[in-house]
Amino acid sequence: MPQLIPYFFFNQIVFSFIIIFSIIYIFSKYILPLFTFQQVIRTYITKLSKKN
Repeated sequence: MPQLIPYFFFNQIVFSFIIIFSIIYIFSKYILPLFTFQQVIRTYITKLSKKN
């Protein structure tokens, strides 16, 4: 099993950090702003509808 050979530890750690940071970047840059924008729009719509 290559997971137990110490030579592969560094490789697995490096690639796991690269994958984690890339996922965090993609979510923070592209996916999460869409959800926050959608939530702000929903808040404004409910405030406008409650005025009437």
